[in-house]
Amino acid sequence: MSSNRRPTRLVASELACVRGGRAVFSALSFAVGTGEALLVSGPNGAGKSSLLRAVAGLVRLTGGKLALEDGDAELTLGEQAHYLGHQDALKPSLTVAENLEFWTRYLDGGGAIAPALDVVGLGGIAHLPAAYLSAGQRRRLSIARLIAVARPLWLLDEPTSALDSAAQTMLATLMRDHLAGGGMILAATHGPIGLDGAKELRLGSAR
Repeated sequence: MSSNRRPTRLVASELACVRGGRAVFSALSFAVGTGEALLVSGPNGAGKSSLLRAVAGLVRLTGGKLALEDGDAELTLGEQAHYLGHQDALKPSLTVAENLEFWTRYLDGGGAIAPALDVVGLGGIAHLPAAYLSAGQRRRLSIARLIAVARPLWLLDEPTSALDSAAQTMLATLMRDHLAGGGMILAATHGPIGLDGAKELRLGSAR
C-alpha cells in the first residue's frame, strides 16, 4: 500500500519532557531511518506515549531537538507523520466510510476510501454508523487512515490494542509493507507486534 519514498531519517537528540512538574524523560537520543522500525518499551509512566505525542507535535518538549532529515521542507514533522493513539477518534453518527473520508480530507490526502476499508476488513459495513462498531472494528477503522493517506512516519501507541489475532496479523503485514516501501515506524508497545528485527528503545530506570 506504500509507495517508494526518498530516503529520510528521524533524528532525536537529547530530548527532555516535563509534564505536571515531573521529568518524564531526559537526555533521550535515537534515530530511525528509511525502512526501519523502533519499538519503544518500558513500564507504565516511563514516557512512551509522551514521546510519541511529542514527535507528533502534540506534547511540548522541554529540551533537545527533533528533525526529519531529507523530509519535506514545506511541512512540519507532525504533518509528515501518522499518529495512532489510545483513542480512536471517530464520530459515532457518521458512517464508517464518512469517518474515513473526513480524516482523508483533514489530513490533506487524496487516498481512495474503499480499498483502504477493504484492506482492514470493513468494506462490507462501510454504510454503518461508527456507533455500531466493536472496539476491534473501531481500531481497524483508525488503522485505515494509515493506508488511505500516505505519510512516511507512523507513530503507533499500543497499535494491537483491541485487535484479535487475525487483525494483529493484518496490521503486521501493513507495517512490513510500509517499511518495505521506504517508510519508518516508531511504536510504543508492551510486547511483540510482528516486526522481527526491529530496533528497541527502553524507557525508564532500566534504559
